[in-house]
Amino acid sequence: MNYFWSFFLVSLAGWMNRQQQDMIEYLKEENRILREKLGNKRILLDISQKKRLARLAIKMGSDALRACATLFSPDTLLRWHRWLIARKYDGSGKRGPKPKKANQVRNLVIKMAQENPDWGYGHIHGELIKLQIKISWQTVRRIMREEGLLPEPNEPRRMSWKTFLKSHFQSMAGCDFFTVETWTPRGLIRFYVFFVIDLCSRHVKIAGITHSPNEEWMLQQARNLTDSESGFLKGKRFLIHDRDPLFTTKFRKTMRQGGVRTLKMPRRSPNLNAYSERFVQTIKNECTNKMVFFGEKHLRYTLDEYLEHYLKERPHQGVGNQILTAPAQAPPDRGRVYCRERLGGLLKSYYRKAA
Repeated sequence: MNYFWSFFLVSLAGWMNRQQQDMIEYLKEENRILREKLGNKRILLDISQKKRLARLAIKMGSDALRACATLFSPDTLLRWHRWLIARKYDGSGKRGPKPKKANQVRNLVIKMAQENPDWGYGHIHGELIKLQIKISWQTVRRIMREEGLLPEPNEPRRMSWKTFLKSHFQSMAGCDFFTVETWTPRGLIRFYVFFVIDLCSRHVKIAGITHSPNEEWMLQQARNLTDSESGFLKGKRFLIHDRDPLFTTKFRKTMRQGGVRTLKMPRRSPNLNAYSERFVQTIKNECTNKMVFFGEKHLRYTLDEYLEHYLKERPHQGVGNQILTAPAQAPPDRGRVYCRERLGGLLKSYYRKAA
C-alpha cells in the first residue's frame, strides 16, 4: 500500500512538473514574440511596476533570468532591485529644512498685499505688529519687492474692479437685454426684454418689453427704475451695464439724477456682469427656449409666470439653495408633498401645506 502511494505521488509530481515546464516554455515564447514586435521601442514602467518585477527577479538570479528570455535584461531587473534597496534606506527626504516661522510670515505678508493692493509696507507692518508678529518694516518691504507687490512711489493707486464690486456689493445692481422671437400677425418679430437684477438679493425686475427699443423708451425705463416711491433701484447707488448703444449719455444722466451712478463695463469683459449673464442663461434654458410665443401678450404672461416661480418657488444654489422670497414662517417638515405647476407643467415646484 505504501508503495502504491509513493508511486502515485511521484507520478503526480512529475505531471505537475511537466505542466509547469509547458507553461514556462509558453511564456518564454510569448515574450520572444512580444520583443520581436516591439523591436527597439522602450517599455516605460511606473515605480510600482518596477518594484513588483524587482522583487520577483531577485529570487531567480541572473542565470535564471537570462534563460527566461524576459522583456527586460537581467541587469536592468537587478539594477531596479538595488535602486529599491537604496531608496528604502535613503533619508535625504527627511533631512530637508523644516517649515520655518519665517516662511509663514512671508506668506502672510504676500496674502495681505494681494488682498489689499492699496496697502503699503507700513500698513502691512502695522497689521503684523498688531498680531504680535515681530518683524521689521524693512523685511516687509523686501518681501513685497521680491514678489513684485511693491507699488512705485509716483504711481497712482487704482482700485481693481473686483475690489470695487466687493466693497459696493450691497448697493449695486446689474442690467441687460435678452431677445425672444415671437409670432405675430405681421410675422416673426424679435422682442427685446430689458431687466434689472439686484446683485445682493438676486431679485429680478422685468423693466420693459418692446420690439423697437430707442432712446426715449430707455429714458422712460430709467425714470421708472429710479422713482423715489416704487422704483426697483430705490436705495441703490450703482448700476452695471454693458456697452450697448442703447445706454446713451441721456440715459446715464437720467439715472444719475435719480441717484444711481451707471458703470459701463470695459470691452470684452462679460464676467464683470456675471449675475445678469447667469439670469439670461437660466431663463432661456428653463423657459423661453422651450416655448413658441404668439404675440406680445403671450410673452408678457410667460415672463410674469416665470418670475413668480423664480422669486417664490425656485431654490437658488448661489444663496445656499434658499428661495429668494422666503415665507414668513418655516415650511413644515412633515406631511404630504404637493406639486405646483406653471405654464402647463413646464415649471414645477414641490411644497407641503401648512398645518
